Amino acid sequence: MLDLYDIIIIGGGAAAASAVLTAKNRGKTVAVITNPLETSSLYRAEKITNYPGLPPMSGREMTELFRRQIEENATDVIEGRALNVMPMDESFGVAVGNDFYQCRSLIIAAGITRENLYPGEGEFLGRGVSYCATCDGMLYRGKTVAVIGNSHEAKEDADFLEGIGCKVLRFEQNGRYEISGGMKADTVSFKGEKYPVDGVFIIKDTVSVTRLVPGLEYEAGGIVTDRSMATSVPGVFAAGDCTGKPYQLAKAAGEGNIAALSACDYMSKLNG
Repeated sequence: MLDLYDIIIIGGGAAAASAVLTAKNRGKTVAVITNPLETSSLYRAEKITNYPGLPPMSGREMTELFRRQIEENATDVIEGRALNVMPMDESFGVAVGNDFYQCRSLIIAAGITRENLYPGEGEFLGRGVSYCATCDGMLYRGKTVAVIGNSHEAKEDADFLEGIGCKVLRFEQNGRYEISGGMKADTVSFKGEKYPVDGVFIIKDTVSVTRLVPGLEYEAGGIVTDRSMATSVPGVFAAGDCTGKPYQLAKAAGEGNIAALSACDYMSKLNG
């Protein structure tokens, strides 16, 4: 892993693959942060029939094709959830679990992430609610915590918390929960029952793009960009479904190409 990448791309679909290919052709170092293939909505599509230059194929086949292109052309591929992005002087830090990666420019190509926040989740995020057990678990050593999620990662995080001495209450993600408290979250309500807790860990496949980068502008659920795919944060570009409708692979691939070109131009201007 490099200490500083030219570009970090968050995502693993058509926009990300297109951006990787373009950035590599411009001689840039690129890290791609992406979830497992199976978590992609494209992966579950029965058949794709409208992508130029390719015959009809299943979503699984197309997702695997994009992943091969990414793995063959990116400097590094990091499988995991991007938790947050921290703008620094002329670079960005991206937290992925316990790890931290730096880049000069960032491209968000994370697709659509449904908000569907539990009541109280947004209000208490950072005040008793966390998306990462390995990041924040030690704060709750010996205390009672709730883990909400039904993925393999949720099980691993629950096991980790138990291993450091926490009393863990496990909840499936497909329920309706309410998180409440005073200065911090201290109660999880589910099916009429109230569970006192010291902390709540919500383990999702992805963190909504609306919570990734401070200062990003959004409209109608999408990241606002100009024609160069630049966002409201200098050095941050966005491409694909996360920029809004239409949700089409061909549109995503074109935007990924533009975002990578714009990121390269941004870095050239930084160098003077």
